[in-house]
Formats: sequence, structure tokens, C-alpha cells
Amino acid sequence: MAKIYAYARCSLGEEHGQDLRRQTRELETAGAEEIITEREHGDKEKACLNDLLERMEPHSTLMVCEVSRLARSTKMLCEIINIIKEKHLRLVILGSITVDCRNGEMDCMSVAFLQMAGVFSEVELQMTRARVRSGLANCRARGVKLGRPRKTKEDIPAIFLKHYPALMEGKMNVSELARVCGLSRPTVYKYMKMVG
Repeated sequence: MAKIYAYARCSLGEEHGQDLRRQTRELETAGAEEIITEREHGDKEKACLNDLLERMEPHSTLMVCEVSRLARSTKMLCEIINIIKEKHLRLVILGSITVDCRNGEMDCMSVAFLQMAGVFSEVELQMTRARVRSGLANCRARGVKLGRPRKTKEDIPAIFLKHYPALMEGKMNVSELARVCGLSRPTVYKYMKMVG
């Protein structure tokens, strides 16, 4: 039976301020029966999307909010369009373009508009990357230190130094030290190396 699937993607995790709630809300409102989400850059291989396309039944529908959520590479977008045609699927870009291949045919104008949207999406990604590279180069030229500041022994919290001897004496293990200090285990290991 034909089903309405949806795909939502953002490039970064929630800790960077991007989330999928807007996309999933819009897709649910549009009638999606199953929504697949993924956090991956637009021009990278997307495992969840590939799995979804592989298991979609003929005559099913795939909905996305924008072309850029599907692909930020014209080559990848063209590969997806071929899968849509071969599997007799319908692709719906909400409020924009619909490519309906359920009868085995493909409307060339809809595909052309989709490909043009893909080109603009790819150009936007390349322009963003160029601005970031330019900004980083500008910062370096001004002598700005990029990245996280390097930690020194002086940055180790007092609570770690207070309980560290108990670890060295075998009275406490790494997990216990991490819990007592309110630190993660990787951070405890990092401080252990710094203390030497």
C-alpha cells in the first residue's frame, strides 16, 4: 500500500542551535505518515535517506520541506531523482515542486525546476563555506587565536586536585572521581595526563 513518507535533515546537532522541530511539524501538518530524521551535512552521504529510499514501496510519496534538506549537491539530487523515477515514487517539496513518477513518467518541467533549485542550494552552500574560510583567514591575519584555548595545569579545578590523590592511592576509581568532581570521564583522563 502506498504510504506518505517524509524526510527531515539538519547539518548540526541541537547543541549548535539547529533542530528538526520546524521541519517535522510542517511535514506532519502536510500529512506525513512516517518521518525519518537525520543530522548530516547536505553534501555528505546520508545513510537514513538512502535506507528510506531503498525501502519505499512503488507509488509511495516522499515529502521534504526544502530541496536543500534533500541534497546540497546537484549530483546527489540527480541521483535521487533517478531513484524516484525508477521506483515510481512521488517527490513533494512542500509549497514548491512536485515530481510525480508513479505512472513511470516524469514531467520534464518539474524535474528542471527541481534541478535548478538544487543548483541554487549547492551555490548557497559553496558561498557560505567561502565566507567562513574568508572570515577565518581574516581572523588569523589579525592574530586572533582560533579554536578552544589550550588548557594548562592552572585550569584544572581545585575539586579534581583535592580528590586526585585518592585515585592515585587506589581508594577511588576514575568513574567515582568523575562523579565526585562533576566531570566527564574523558575530562578526568585529560586532567590526569596534565597532572602527569
